[in-house]
Amino acid sequence: MHFTLDQEDERFRQEVRAFLKAKLPQDLAERNRRGYHPLREDTRQWTKILHAQGWSGANWPTSWGGTGWSPVRQFIFEEESILAGAPAVDTAGFKMIGPVIMTFANETMKAQYGPRILSGDVFWGQGFSEPNAGSDLGSLTTRAERDGDEYVINGQKIWTSFVETADMIFILAKTDPQARQRGISMILVDRQAPGVTIRPIYDIGESHSLNEVFFDDVRVPVSNLVGEEGMGWTYAKFLLENERAFSAEWPRNNAHLARLRTLLNTPQHDGRRLIDRPGFASRLAQLNTDLLALRWLSLRALHEKAGGQVRLPVGSLLKIRGSELLQKIGELQVEALGSHASYVYPDPLGDAQRQRTWPPGPNTAPGIMADYFYRRATTIYGGANEVQRTIIARSFLEL
Repeated sequence: MHFTLDQEDERFRQEVRAFLKAKLPQDLAERNRRGYHPLREDTRQWTKILHAQGWSGANWPTSWGGTGWSPVRQFIFEEESILAGAPAVDTAGFKMIGPVIMTFANETMKAQYGPRILSGDVFWGQGFSEPNAGSDLGSLTTRAERDGDEYVINGQKIWTSFVETADMIFILAKTDPQARQRGISMILVDRQAPGVTIRPIYDIGESHSLNEVFFDDVRVPVSNLVGEEGMGWTYAKFLLENERAFSAEWPRNNAHLARLRTLLNTPQHDGRRLIDRPGFASRLAQLNTDLLALRWLSLRALHEKAGGQVRLPVGSLLKIRGSELLQKIGELQVEALGSHASYVYPDPLGDAQRQRTWPPGPNTAPGIMADYFYRRATTIYGGANEVQRTIIARSFLEL
């Protein structure tokens, strides 16, 4: 099968490039090209720029206030945005809880949160994983007990990304402790609600984007229940399929491979280029082949989605290939750094309490090690790849 973009789609690509050149602030672009976690103020600023253009809801239909772009145009927009260094919009809002709310919630909740997500006025944290319930979310123990017109929530979540600067947290909690999946509900919690405690987790790259969240007798109105009580498992599967699909990370893989090519083509202290060494050249060729295969698989999935003919566990397939390729590209980037990979070049702006400066070194070094360490988790978050392989096997073998 051979997929090509038509002339209208290519014209759209040029429109996106012109917009990014004119509207993307270069300080935001430099930071994101290096792979550091986006600052919340950067995300908010960029979301508002996109919203003014009518482009913030790239993956949302027009009925929700989005662009109504085809899956292929969404792909083009994300590809060009990442190459240009644009920060992502709030992933938890636009690609996770937003579609859940707009698909399953009541009209009041849709009106309350849909426009605010699009305008960048509300940001989200995802409260799914627990210390003893990661890939097996059916084992979660966080409880939400009904007390009149409120739920009283007790429990703990972990690996909650960017919740320290979020406004709201969407959580999975047991509303019926006797049931398993059918006893799970999805509930929205104000991050500032009494009883919510957030503790930072600093990762191996010395950056802060992950957290533990504790809920101690947190009271939220019953109106914060998403959809129906006991249907949280169904909504979570819908959400996770979206998350796994964009975990293919083709645009990010494409940008990382472009950065790797630059590293390999830069003269070393002896004047030689790493690309002229057969070992590096052959590995780059293999990575490029793997990237083209991922692009083909992504385009196939997009065409099938547009035609309503999705037959394979596409989210799981893309998640495995994309996450593992991202790690392989990162490994060769680190090798290309040589001795400069011995220092992580931590983000100097990511945490006001931990600001630091970089030591002398090549301009290409900052960001690579920090991102490499962080991307070790790509094969875990969104559902561990071992679990995804089981999903694929069950789909093909009808187990």
